[in-house]
Amino acid sequence: MRFSRHLAVPAAAVAALAAATALSVVAAPASAAPESVAAVPVLTAGSAGGAAVAAGDALAAPLAGGTVATFYSTATSTTGVTCAVSQLAEKVLTNPAAPGSATGSLTGLTFGSCTSNVTGVTSVRSLTVGNLAYGVTVSDGPGLPVTLAGGSAGPIQATAVLNSWFGTITCTYQLSGAFAGNADNAAHSLVFRNEHFAKSGGSGLCPGDGYFSAAYGPVADTTQPGAPAVYVN
Repeated sequence: MRFSRHLAVPAAAVAALAAATALSVVAAPASAAPESVAAVPVLTAGSAGGAAVAAGDALAAPLAGGTVATFYSTATSTTGVTCAVSQLAEKVLTNPAAPGSATGSLTGLTFGSCTSNVTGVTSVRSLTVGNLAYGVTVSDGPGLPVTLAGGSAGPIQATAVLNSWFGTITCTYQLSGAFAGNADNAAHSLVFRNEHFAKSGGSGLCPGDGYFSAAYGPVADTTQPGAPAVYVN
């Protein structure tokens, strides 16, 4: 005859086992959550995705090597004023995480070593811009668009003072429409092509229009040690 034996398990032991199981579940580490990736700002210095360009940093750029700034009478002509030296200066105002747009204030845009091939003009005394500072917007969208806009002082303005056969003449122009360009990460540059200015004052000998083109680079963050080049991310 066979007998089956059933061993009785004390209730206290069952409770202890349950408690131990619960503790082991709590103590077991959860699967590691993926580490959050630090947001990359629109503008960085030194490399793409590198150190953030801080609000308040000063940016500066000369004309790109081997280029000149031109202010021609039409979009397709080569008649007007050519400057071998030009310098751009900007203060960064905001630099949010990409994607987006950084903003700044264009505090300086100077020209030097200027000549003219306009008939009757013997030399260029000066080419200056007025109504600074201008608003600057740099986007990391397709083409890396850059926009300049007049500030509280008024619209973007350019004034050429020329020595001519008829004496000194002054030609004043204001921006017509948007002043738009593009950034280029390969050359760390800002490029503007045929930005249209309309005559707003001055001698009747002045052309009715002016078309500005220039490439500035490398754009550098002069606030950071070593003045590293600026990238748009």
